[in-house]
Amino acid sequence: MPVKRYNVGPRMSGAVVNGNTVYLAGLTADDRSQDVKGQTAQILAKIDALLRQAGTDKSRVLSANIWLTDIGTWSQMNEVWDAWVSPGNTPARATVEAKLAAPGLSVEIMVQAALPEARVAAARPAARKVAKKAAKKAAKKKAAKKKI
Repeated sequence: MPVKRYNVGPRMSGAVVNGNTVYLAGLTADDRSQDVKGQTAQILAKIDALLRQAGTDKSRVLSANIWLTDIGTWSQMNEVWDAWVSPGNTPARATVEAKLAAPGLSVEIMVQAALPEARVAAARPAARKVAKKAAKKAAKKKAAKKKI
């Protein structure tokens, strides 16, 4: 199955799909003037948008890594997280205190999610077609080398 990338930039992609898994980059808030609750809400909205773009949603999140600049804000971040997370579908999760990449950032979140089986199954014929085309190209190249 081919790798699919979303919001591709020069340094990283916002999301990468491989097989039946969606891997999101570590996401931060655009408005750094917000407190940890406001930044968390912004990030979770970004996660929803990227998951939707990739063909899945928060009910299929498998794991989450959360970095806070101040672990003392853990309960404030959790207020927003708990209101957002899909009941009965809570992911495996780790939260740690860390220095983040830019001043003003209070939280960064990275998640991995599963694609719905129907989406994965629909992509399989396309993946087979790509693989078959690559195999034909390799066979032609090999045959051309034998002629030389």
